[in-house]
Order: sequence, then structure tokens, then C-alpha cells
Amino acid sequence: MAHAHGRYADFEGLRERALALRRAGHSLRQIRDELKVFNNDILQRLVKGEPPPEWTRRPNAKDDLRARARELRLRGWTYDRIEAELGCSRSSVSLWVRDLPRPEPRYTPEEQLALMQQGLAKRRAIDDEKRREARAEACQEIGELADRDLFLAGVALYWAEGSKSKPYDRRERAVFVNSDPGVIRVYLAWLDLLEVDRESLGFRLLIHESADIEAAHRFWAGIAGVDPAVFARPTLKKHNPKTVRKNTGDDYHGCLVIAVARSARLYNRIEGWWRGIVAQAEARLR
Repeated sequence: MAHAHGRYADFEGLRERALALRRAGHSLRQIRDELKVFNNDILQRLVKGEPPPEWTRRPNAKDDLRARARELRLRGWTYDRIEAELGCSRSSVSLWVRDLPRPEPRYTPEEQLALMQQGLAKRRAIDDEKRREARAEACQEIGELADRDLFLAGVALYWAEGSKSKPYDRRERAVFVNSDPGVIRVYLAWLDLLEVDRESLGFRLLIHESADIEAAHRFWAGIAGVDPAVFARPTLKKHNPKTVRKNTGDDYHGCLVIAVARSARLYNRIEGWWRGIVAQAEARLR
């Protein structure tokens, strides 16, 4: 049946027999054994154009996914949505549907921008709520503030925000500057704890020249519980045209300066208290 060079003389006759066997439901292995054709290339040519019987086809677990992906693509879904819906890779989605026409955009550019902004606003609202919850929980953890707690907090607060003497410039005055109303309230409560006479306190604003100075005086007078008339002449910050100020608007009140008169002894005690805190902290590090 075969020539020496492996070529089959009656190819057409073999093909007719191979096709008949194929249509009868034979597999390639069965046709090979029946016709004694062991050359895979010749075997494939004998049955070319005739689909294999259904029972010989290997089941493909991805056939259903592929069909579903194509259905979704025809409905206008994007690659990302199909990938998320079916839980398969983007490369698989691309392979399955790349011959299908690209769907028309569901939204205009303006609508897409609006949706994006809406999503961002929702995300920010969720984040803001988480922050509020964290702050509220932390606030409850503080509990009742004992005198010693306030004392130590005030020492640390002053040493972080108050004026400090330098070896080359020993001024030894308790002067505190801050723009946070909460910080000012804590500092004033600390001074009360130390029994510093409120009559010895001097108040002054450090504020930009373009701000509403009268409104700022009223604001800080309310925080400190004093009459606006007690404020000294404010120190004004000159405007630099090369800079863009962000501390503007109704929420800008400048900084409040609180100076304690005749406070050299108080200042030196503050410095000593701080050194004591540092020494105790250093001992914990050993």
C-alpha cells in the first residue's frame, strides 16, 4: 500500500474509506488502526474537512465563560466589568471577544466626569465618617483629666509652642503663641492650675494686615473670656505679592499671643519641669 518513501499510492481511495469511518463516529486512533496509516500528517490529510465526532471532543471548562463573555460584550459591557463579573483574567476576556465590535460609550464625557465626581464625593464622605468615628473613640479614651495630667500636658505644650530663652539671649518670659483655639483653651486652663493671676496676662494679635482685625479681636476675646478692649496693638504681617495665601476667609483669625507679666520665675520653673520630663523619659530608654 505504501511506497518506500512513505507515500500512499491510492490516496483518494484511502481518503474515501477514512471519511466513511469518520462519519461513522471513529476516532483518529481507530481510523489509524483500521487503515494501518501511522503517519500523522497523512492521517490528518485523509480526514481533512470532516469534523470529529462529538464524543471525541474534550470538554473545555472555559466554553461557558467564553460564551458568557461574548454575550456581555454584545450587551455593551467593558472589559473591566466582564472581568469582574466572570472572575477571569483580562487577557482571556480580550481573546474571547476581540473580534466583536467595540460597544458604544454608555456615557458622554460630561456624564463620565459627573459620575467620577459623584464617586469621589461618596468616597470622601465614607472617609470623613471613619475619621469622625476614630476621633470620637479616641476622645472617649482620655476620660477625666486629673490635675497632674493637665500639668504635664501644659508643660509639654508650652515647651513645644511657647517662647524659650537661649544661652545667648536669656529673656526668661512666659510668652505663648498659637492659632488653634483648643490649644489656647488648654494653655489658659494650665495657667489657672498654676494659679497664675489672670490680671497678669497680656493679649495681642499676630495677624495678616488684610484680615478683619476687629472680628479677630472679638473671636479671641470670646475664646479667652476677656474684653476685646484689653488687647494690645496687633502685630501685622505685611503682604508678600509673590506668595499665594491660603489662610484667608472667615475662618482666619491670626495667632493669639499671651504674655505673663513678671514671669521670670514661672519661666524657669517651666524649663525645670521640662528637664524633669526629659530625664524620666531618658531613664525609660536605658
